[in-house]
Amino acid sequence: MTAATHASGADARYKTLLVRRHPDGFATLVLNRPEKFNTLSNELRAEMAGAIAELEADPEVRVLILTGAGKAFTAGMDLEEWAVSEKVAAGAYENDPVKALQSFSGPVIGAVNGLAVTGGLEIAVACDLLVASTEARFADTHAHVGLLPGWGGSVRMARLIGLPRAKELALTGRFLHAEEALAWGFVNHVVAPDQLLAKAESIAADMAAAVPDTLIRYKRLLDDEWALPLKEALALERQASLDNNASVPGTTINARAAAMVARRKKARGA
Repeated sequence: MTAATHASGADARYKTLLVRRHPDGFATLVLNRPEKFNTLSNELRAEMAGAIAELEADPEVRVLILTGAGKAFTAGMDLEEWAVSEKVAAGAYENDPVKALQSFSGPVIGAVNGLAVTGGLEIAVACDLLVASTEARFADTHAHVGLLPGWGGSVRMARLIGLPRAKELALTGRFLHAEEALAWGFVNHVVAPDQLLAKAESIAADMAAAVPDTLIRYKRLLDDEWALPLKEALALERQASLDNNASVPGTTINARAAAMVARRKKARGA
């Protein structure tokens, strides 16, 4: 039984999502169209944007876990809806799920339970880190259906695993299985399916135990540095360090360090 079982119940306002808050400072957002492989209908994308905005506004939610119900993380856009929609790309640019994820200032952990295909892969690589089930499979099939990614997937994939490997995935459309994804640095961890949420929740709890403002600032610093040349990134880090660290007294650091040690001792004894 995972910690999510003990979290507060799902929010009944959503038709396509499950949202659970955990007392340790994180929330789990479940894409919940299992009969449709959690495809990204316009309704789901709109609900996702609203749910994330609400979680971002909740000071008790410092980390977000994103996963899927059933056999898929998400198989991408809802092609049945695409076939009848009069909107450009079935409204994909109006309700951008990656933009919604980026609006959450804390860390986002993708718990990839199964298929993450095309738009689903774009969502996966937009997470801050990925924990994958041994049943997870990733594929970018844009080229094989005559489309190009528009949620940042091609950029993030190339930066994550390097250009040659990104080209292989993008141009062949082949599946990348969990163990190969781990070897490529595409995911952080691979675990048995029944351990997926427990692993994601353990990481989320460790992150949520950090100083809340610093958690957000450090994530932002890493993201900003990643986009800069080395010299500029080093300068950015130094300035951020000066701005932040000068305001933290030694007594506060000592108290926080003691609390961290106590928390880790308690976890080892649990």
